Amino acid sequence: MRINLVKIGNSKGVIIPAAILASCGLKDAVELQIKGKKLVIEALKQPRMGWFEDYQPEHDEAVLDTIPVDEGDDEWVW
Repeated sequence: MRINLVKIGNSKGVIIPAAILASCGLKDAVELQIKGKKLVIEALKQPRMGWFEDYQPEHDEAVLDTIPVDEGDDEWVW
């Protein structure tokens, strides 16, 4: 697909059609890279996306027994 560059101040920009934005998952911000003589526009990678999905807590009963339990609704006195 051929797209003309548009003058924006001292720079130039590219208008990306809505269908391409949707199919690539591009939102308000993108990752822009130069690879050789190519300009690569990618959707932002969400930091820590899925990092907690495979977490398996290891419960040690001895450790769980040391956690204090709040046994009342009394107000703290300072």
